[in-house]
Parts: sequence; C-alpha cells; structure tokens
Amino acid sequence: MSKKLPIEVVHEVRDCCLCLATQRAARRLARRFDRAFAPLGLTNGQFSLMMSLNAPQAPTLGRLADALAMDRTTLTAALKSLERRGLVETRLDEKDRRARRLFLTNAGSDLLAAALPIWRREHVALDAELSQSEGQKLRKALRKLGAETQTEGKAKA
Repeated sequence: MSKKLPIEVVHEVRDCCLCLATQRAARRLARRFDRAFAPLGLTNGQFSLMMSLNAPQAPTLGRLADALAMDRTTLTAALKSLERRGLVETRLDEKDRRARRLFLTNAGSDLLAAALPIWRREHVALDAELSQSEGQKLRKALRKLGAETQTEGKAKA
C-alpha cells in the first residue's frame, strides 16, 4: 500500500512550484484572452500563431513549432482549423520542395488586424493590475524561462 505524503508537502509544492504557478497563470490568462477574442471566433492560441506568421519571410513548419515551443503534431492540428477557415495556407517551399511554408491569407491578415486592438486593450487592463516594475520583471522572467535551455538544446542534438 502506498503512503500518502503529509499535507505540508502538498502546501510546499503549491507554494513553491514554478511549473504549477506558471500553468495556473497561463490557464487563467488563456481563458481571459479566449473570452476577449471570442467575438472574432478566435482563441488566444490562434492569435499567437497567426501573429507569428505575420513576418516578412514565411516560416517553415519546423521553425514555427520551435518559435512557439510546440511539437509539430500539435502545431499541425492547430493549423488545420485556421486553414479550413481560409485564414492560413501551407505551401511547398519554392527552393526546397521537402519544406512547407506557412502564410497568412488576406482574410487572416484582416482578422489579425481586427484582433490587435482587443489584445492591446487586454494588456492595458493586465498592466493596470500589476505595478510597472512587476510587469517588466514578469515579462523578463518569462522570457528567460521560455528561452531554450542548454539542457533542452543538448537533448535535441
């Protein structure tokens, strides 16, 4: 029979675990932005994905997956609904026919432009909930944690 851990351990993990705290915050932020983007029929994840496609050079599937810290299978599934709606299209790379590049369609660009004021409004509201230094420190810490670590880089090699 397995032993239950003492409640103090449960509290320790609840109060100290960066992964748990980040997951909780991410879920709440995701729901907040999902509600904000709902009138456009867009989710926060779709907004971020489409924003990543709004670049001078259309990214490959692999490069976009890396940039969004997603595996290719998850990214491919996320792209399917955007492609069905005519917001994104996938084309073979002209120079390397093995690679696929991802493009925003005109409809995708229009929807992204309509979503941007909503995103900005939500960020103004979020920034009002934090002090200026808290917001800056949080963004800096999240960028640091979100960057590929040496351990991850070695695991890929």
